[in-house]
Amino acid sequence: MLVTNCANLHYYRCPLMKTLLRHVTVVSPQVRLAQQSILIESGRIVAVGDEDFAADVIIDGSGLTAVPGFFDIHCHGADGADVCDDSLEAVRHIATKKLAEGVTTWLPTTLTQPREKLQSIVGKVAQYRAQQDLTRCPGLHIEGPFINKEKAGAQNPEFVRLPDWQELRALHAIAPAAIVSLAPEMPGAVELIRAATAAGIVCSAAHTSATYAQLSAGVDAGLKHLTHFGNAMTPLHHREIGCVGGGLYDDRVMLELICDTIHLCPDMLKMIFRVVPIDRILMITDSVAASWIGNGEMSLGGLAVVIKDHVARLKDGGALAGSALLANEGLRNVAQVTGLPLEAFIQSTSWNQARSLGLTGFGKIEAGYHADITLLREDFSVARTMVAGESRYVG
Repeated sequence: MLVTNCANLHYYRCPLMKTLLRHVTVVSPQVRLAQQSILIESGRIVAVGDEDFAADVIIDGSGLTAVPGFFDIHCHGADGADVCDDSLEAVRHIATKKLAEGVTTWLPTTLTQPREKLQSIVGKVAQYRAQQDLTRCPGLHIEGPFINKEKAGAQNPEFVRLPDWQELRALHAIAPAAIVSLAPEMPGAVELIRAATAAGIVCSAAHTSATYAQLSAGVDAGLKHLTHFGNAMTPLHHREIGCVGGGLYDDRVMLELICDTIHLCPDMLKMIFRVVPIDRILMITDSVAASWIGNGEMSLGGLAVVIKDHVARLKDGGALAGSALLANEGLRNVAQVTGLPLEAFIQSTSWNQARSLGLTGFGKIEAGYHADITLLREDFSVARTMVAGESRYVG
């Protein structure tokens, strides 16, 4: 029997069959159980209870909270690396940093780029998917290029183009497009949404000037998400509720939230978590290369970005340019801002994402589920991240 303590700083991977996490508080959707043991075998949770099960490896989780491993379905980069660097090394570096945030499943997210470069970038993600030894990667999130220039924000308007199912299908053939973010009011968008939905791609409204009627037409065609809700979309107005009003009102769509208290102020976060059912909320980071590095300068899709006090803005114009948010920090922010217990909103970190993407066996700590588990300290820092029962990060 091998016993490890979560204070260990080294990388640890268990080569044996049975692993036991003991003395942890288990938090799963609508569930909180203290002093629990979690038995893992062959990458799956086989038992959860208040007894010690026989195991080859025992991990002492005293004082820690076990939650389902986070899904980050919208993340461009981390620690100086960007998916659009068009480099396998960059993708792997981002995945490594995501593990340190408690993320077990990640959708590498692209920017509006020229057609040929986008194909090359997607090819690098395909290479990563061939050996997913860090985070899981069920596919990509393709944000742009089919957006509205009027709401380009930190997307490069030079490369914006009309919705083109043939282009998206070609990318999808290189590596699965799990999500595509587009402006539903653009010519050809509704047709693309229908085709993409039929191919199993989740469509999301983004960088859009759509009216509520135009958004509804997209939803009727299969659109399911609103990308970085509240940002780069039509606001709520008393004579036209726009995309923001539509997101609050229409139970058919799910809302991506950047919970850094910058993209959505604390009062907006409190309101959303109060009025929107929790099963429609998706916490994301939308992090760029600025995350993990503090202050400085970087490039985002060919645009100059300045990072100051952990806020990334375009150097020319000052628009927000993604976030520097870490996934575990978003969880902490929601807990502090809303006052909700973790079990009341933890499903917005993984269970909702898994359901939307059609992935079964993820997002809960229950027997039969994949052993993708994040262990958190009281201050929400990450002590350990497990993927398929392997400790792929220990901090």
